[in-house]
Amino acid sequence: MRLVTLIALIALAGCTTTTGGSSNFTESTELTDASRERQIPITLYFPAAQHNCTDARPCPVAFVSPGYGLLHTDYSFISNALVRSGHLVVAIQHDLPTDPALSKTGDLFTNRMPTWKRGAENIRFVQKTLSRTYTGYDWPHLVLVGGSNGGDISALALHEAPTLATTLVTLDNRRYPLPRSDSIKVLSIRGSDFEADAGVLPPAQEKDAGTCVTTIAGSRHNDMSDHGPTELQSKINMLILQFLKDGRCGA
Repeated sequence: MRLVTLIALIALAGCTTTTGGSSNFTESTELTDASRERQIPITLYFPAAQHNCTDARPCPVAFVSPGYGLLHTDYSFISNALVRSGHLVVAIQHDLPTDPALSKTGDLFTNRMPTWKRGAENIRFVQKTLSRTYTGYDWPHLVLVGGSNGGDISALALHEAPTLATTLVTLDNRRYPLPRSDSIKVLSIRGSDFEADAGVLPPAQEKDAGTCVTTIAGSRHNDMSDHGPTELQSKINMLILQFLKDGRCGA
Protein backbone atom coordinates (compact mmCIF):
# COMPACT_ATOMS: atom_id res chain seq x y z
CA MET A 1 0.00 0.00 0.00
CA ARG A 2 2.84 2.37 0.87
CA LEU A 3 4.53 1.65 -2.47
CA VAL A 4 1.33 2.35 -4.38
CA THR A 5 0.92 5.62 -2.51
CA LEU A 6 4.51 6.60 -3.23
CA ILE A 7 4.10 5.87 -6.93
CA ALA A 8 0.96 8.01 -7.02
CA LEU A 9 2.83 10.79 -5.26
CA ILE A 10 5.67 10.78 -7.76
CA ALA A 11 3.24 10.72 -10.68
CA LEU A 12 1.51 13.81 -9.34
CA ALA A 13 4.69 15.62 -8.35
CA GLY A 14 5.48 16.72 -11.88
CA CYS A 15 2.87 19.46 -11.43
CA THR A 16 2.79 22.00 -8.66
CA THR A 17 -0.41 21.80 -6.64
CA THR A 18 -1.57 24.37 -4.13
CA THR A 19 -4.24 24.05 -1.49
CA GLY A 20 -5.60 26.90 0.56
CA GLY A 21 -7.17 27.18 3.97
CA SER A 22 -8.38 29.76 6.40
CA SER A 23 -5.02 30.00 8.18
CA ASN A 24 -2.35 28.77 5.78
CA PHE A 25 -1.80 27.08 2.45
CA THR A 26 0.43 24.31 1.17
CA GLU A 27 2.25 23.80 -2.09
CA SER A 28 3.40 20.41 -3.38
CA THR A 29 6.03 20.26 -6.08
CA GLU A 30 9.08 18.33 -7.22
CA LEU A 31 12.62 19.65 -7.36
CA THR A 32 15.21 18.24 -9.74
CA ASP A 33 18.84 17.88 -8.74
CA ALA A 34 20.35 17.63 -12.21
CA SER A 35 23.81 16.75 -10.89
CA ARG A 36 22.41 13.51 -9.43
CA GLU A 37 19.50 13.08 -11.86
CA ARG A 38 17.38 13.00 -8.72
CA GLN A 39 13.75 14.02 -8.25
CA ILE A 40 12.86 15.34 -4.79
CA PRO A 41 9.13 15.67 -4.00
CA ILE A 42 8.42 18.32 -1.37
CA THR A 43 5.44 19.98 0.27
CA LEU A 44 5.70 23.51 1.61
CA TYR A 45 3.46 24.64 4.47
CA PHE A 46 3.33 28.44 4.57
CA PRO A 47 2.63 30.47 7.73
CA ALA A 48 -0.60 32.45 7.64
CA ALA A 49 1.22 35.75 8.20
CA GLN A 50 3.87 35.13 5.56
CA HIS A 51 3.50 38.76 4.40
CA ASN A 52 5.24 39.65 7.67
CA CYS A 53 8.27 37.54 6.75
CA THR A 54 10.94 39.95 5.51
CA ASP A 55 14.70 40.03 5.10
CA ALA A 56 14.84 42.37 8.10
CA ARG A 57 12.66 40.04 10.20
CA PRO A 58 12.89 36.58 8.62
CA CYS A 59 10.49 33.84 9.65
CA PRO A 60 11.93 30.53 10.87
CA VAL A 61 12.16 27.48 8.60
CA ALA A 62 11.79 23.80 9.49
CA PHE A 63 12.55 20.77 7.30
CA VAL A 64 10.62 17.54 8.02
CA SER A 65 12.14 14.21 6.96
CA PRO A 66 9.94 11.09 7.26
CA GLY A 67 10.72 7.65 8.56
CA TYR A 68 11.38 4.89 6.07
CA GLY A 69 8.23 3.67 4.30
CA LEU A 70 6.30 6.81 5.16
CA LEU A 71 5.44 9.83 3.06
CA HIS A 72 6.78 13.29 3.78
CA THR A 73 3.16 14.34 4.36
CA ASP A 74 2.69 11.70 7.09
CA TYR A 75 3.89 14.17 9.73
CA SER A 76 1.32 16.86 9.04
CA PHE A 77 0.50 17.13 12.74
CA ILE A 78 4.03 18.47 13.31
CA SER A 79 4.09 20.54 10.12
CA ASN A 80 0.80 22.25 10.98
CA ALA A 81 1.88 22.92 14.57
CA LEU A 82 5.10 24.52 13.35
CA VAL A 83 3.19 26.58 10.79
CA ARG A 84 0.92 27.89 13.53
CA SER A 85 4.01 28.95 15.46
CA GLY A 86 5.17 31.01 12.45
CA HIS A 87 7.48 28.58 10.64
CA LEU A 88 7.72 27.87 6.95
CA VAL A 89 7.77 24.06 6.86
CA VAL A 90 9.27 22.02 4.03
CA ALA A 91 8.47 18.29 4.11
CA ILE A 92 10.92 16.29 1.99
CA GLN A 93 10.34 12.86 0.41
CA HIS A 94 13.68 11.04 0.51
CA ASP A 95 12.68 7.54 -0.59
CA LEU A 96 11.37 6.89 -4.10
CA PRO A 97 9.84 3.64 -5.45
CA THR A 98 12.90 3.15 -7.68
CA ASP A 99 15.38 3.28 -4.78
CA PRO A 100 16.92 0.12 -3.32
CA ALA A 101 15.16 -1.11 -0.20
CA LEU A 102 16.59 0.00 3.14
CA SER A 103 18.91 -2.65 4.52
CA LYS A 104 17.52 -4.59 7.49
CA THR A 105 20.33 -7.10 7.99
CA GLY A 106 24.04 -7.10 8.67
CA ASP A 107 25.91 -3.99 9.75
CA LEU A 108 23.04 -1.51 9.56
CA PHE A 109 25.25 1.53 10.16
CA THR A 110 27.40 0.69 7.16
CA ASN A 111 24.66 -0.73 4.96
CA ARG A 112 22.30 2.23 5.45
CA MET A 113 24.95 4.88 4.96
CA PRO A 114 24.24 5.31 1.19
CA THR A 115 20.55 5.96 1.99
CA TRP A 116 21.46 8.48 4.69
CA LYS A 117 23.96 10.26 2.46
CA ARG A 118 21.39 10.52 -0.34
CA GLY A 119 18.93 12.05 2.09
CA ALA A 120 21.54 14.47 3.46
CA GLU A 121 22.25 15.62 -0.09
CA ASN A 122 18.51 16.12 -0.60
CA ILE A 123 18.33 18.37 2.46
CA ARG A 124 21.27 20.50 1.32
CA PHE A 125 19.90 20.78 -2.21
CA VAL A 126 16.43 21.80 -1.03
CA GLN A 127 17.88 24.43 1.30
CA LYS A 128 20.10 25.85 -1.44
CA THR A 129 17.32 25.85 -4.05
CA LEU A 130 14.48 27.29 -1.98
CA SER A 131 16.61 29.97 -0.33
CA ARG A 132 17.04 31.52 -3.78
CA THR A 133 13.30 31.70 -4.37
CA TYR A 134 11.68 32.36 -1.02
CA THR A 135 13.05 35.47 0.61
CA GLY A 136 12.09 36.66 4.05
CA TYR A 137 12.90 33.33 5.69
CA ASP A 138 15.75 32.40 8.02
CA TRP A 139 17.51 29.82 5.84
CA PRO A 140 20.86 29.94 7.72
CA HIS A 141 19.18 28.79 10.96
CA LEU A 142 17.16 25.76 9.91
CA VAL A 143 15.28 23.46 12.26
CA LEU A 144 15.65 19.85 11.08
CA VAL A 145 12.91 17.47 12.19
CA GLY A 146 13.31 13.78 11.40
CA GLY A 147 11.24 10.74 12.24
CA SER A 148 13.16 7.47 12.75
CA ASN A 149 15.29 7.01 9.60
CA GLY A 150 14.60 10.67 8.76
CA GLY A 151 16.22 11.53 12.07
CA ASP A 152 19.30 9.50 11.13
CA ILE A 153 19.41 11.34 7.80
CA SER A 154 19.15 14.72 9.53
CA ALA A 155 21.85 13.84 12.07
CA LEU A 156 24.22 12.79 9.28
CA ALA A 157 23.42 15.97 7.34
CA LEU A 158 24.57 18.00 10.35
CA HIS A 159 27.66 15.85 10.79
CA GLU A 160 28.63 16.55 7.18
CA ALA A 161 27.65 20.24 7.31
CA PRO A 162 27.51 21.50 10.92
CA THR A 163 26.38 24.98 9.89
CA LEU A 164 23.40 23.67 7.88
CA ALA A 165 21.01 24.06 10.83
CA THR A 166 21.02 25.28 14.40
CA THR A 167 18.39 22.89 15.78
CA LEU A 168 17.75 19.17 15.36
CA VAL A 169 14.60 17.35 16.50
CA THR A 170 14.44 13.58 16.11
CA LEU A 171 11.60 11.16 16.75
CA ASP A 172 13.17 7.93 17.96
CA ASN A 173 16.07 7.79 15.50
CA ARG A 174 18.05 4.70 16.43
CA ARG A 175 21.17 4.36 14.26
CA TYR A 176 23.11 7.58 13.63
CA PRO A 177 24.65 9.50 16.59
CA LEU A 178 23.11 12.79 17.60
CA PRO A 179 25.37 15.86 17.18
CA ARG A 180 27.48 16.92 20.15
CA SER A 181 28.07 20.57 19.37
CA ASP A 182 27.57 23.79 21.31
CA SER A 183 26.23 25.39 18.11
CA ILE A 184 23.43 22.84 17.56
CA LYS A 185 20.46 22.45 19.92
CA VAL A 186 19.16 18.88 19.97
CA LEU A 187 15.83 17.44 21.08
CA SER A 188 15.37 13.68 20.73
CA ILE A 189 11.92 12.32 21.60
CA ARG A 190 12.12 8.63 22.38
CA GLY A 191 9.55 5.87 22.18
CA SER A 192 9.31 3.21 24.86
CA ASP A 193 9.49 0.01 22.83
CA PHE A 194 12.98 0.12 21.26
CA GLU A 195 16.46 1.08 22.40
CA ALA A 196 18.81 3.20 20.30
CA ASP A 197 22.08 1.65 19.14
CA ALA A 198 25.13 2.26 21.28
CA GLY A 199 26.55 5.75 20.80
CA VAL A 200 23.44 7.28 19.24
CA LEU A 201 22.39 9.12 22.41
CA PRO A 202 24.79 11.12 24.58
CA PRO A 203 25.90 9.35 27.78
CA ALA A 204 23.75 10.10 30.80
CA GLN A 205 26.72 11.67 32.55
CA GLU A 206 27.37 14.03 29.63
CA LYS A 207 25.90 17.37 30.63
CA ASP A 208 24.88 19.58 27.71
CA ALA A 209 22.43 22.42 28.18
CA GLY A 210 21.60 22.37 24.48
CA THR A 211 20.69 18.68 24.30
CA CYS A 212 17.42 17.15 25.49
CA VAL A 213 16.62 13.43 25.37
CA THR A 214 13.13 12.66 26.65
CA THR A 215 11.06 9.47 26.54
CA ILE A 216 7.28 9.45 26.25
CA ALA A 217 6.09 6.69 28.55
CA GLY A 218 4.04 4.02 26.82
CA SER A 219 4.70 5.37 23.32
CA ARG A 220 5.55 3.17 20.35
CA HIS A 221 8.10 3.84 17.65
CA ASN A 222 5.65 3.11 14.83
CA ASP A 223 3.01 5.48 16.25
CA MET A 224 5.10 8.65 15.93
CA SER A 225 3.40 9.91 12.78
CA ASP A 226 -0.05 10.93 11.54
CA HIS A 227 -1.00 7.25 11.88
CA GLY A 228 -0.56 7.26 15.67
CA PRO A 229 -2.97 8.33 18.42
CA THR A 230 -3.85 12.00 18.68
CA GLU A 231 -2.80 12.04 22.34
CA LEU A 232 0.74 11.07 21.33
CA GLN A 233 0.76 13.66 18.55
CA SER A 234 -0.26 16.37 21.02
CA LYS A 235 2.50 15.32 23.43
CA ILE A 236 5.11 15.37 20.66
CA ASN A 237 4.00 18.81 19.51
CA MET A 238 4.11 20.16 23.05
CA LEU A 239 7.68 18.92 23.53
CA ILE A 240 8.84 20.33 20.20
CA LEU A 241 7.22 23.75 20.56
CA GLN A 242 8.38 24.07 24.16
CA PHE A 243 11.96 23.24 23.20
CA LEU A 244 11.97 25.63 20.26
CA LYS A 245 10.52 28.42 22.39
CA ASP A 246 12.78 28.32 25.42
CA GLY A 247 14.95 25.18 25.30
CA ARG A 248 13.03 23.47 28.07
CA CYS A 249 13.45 19.69 28.17
CA GLY A 250 10.48 17.43 28.86
CA ALA A 251 7.16 18.24 30.47
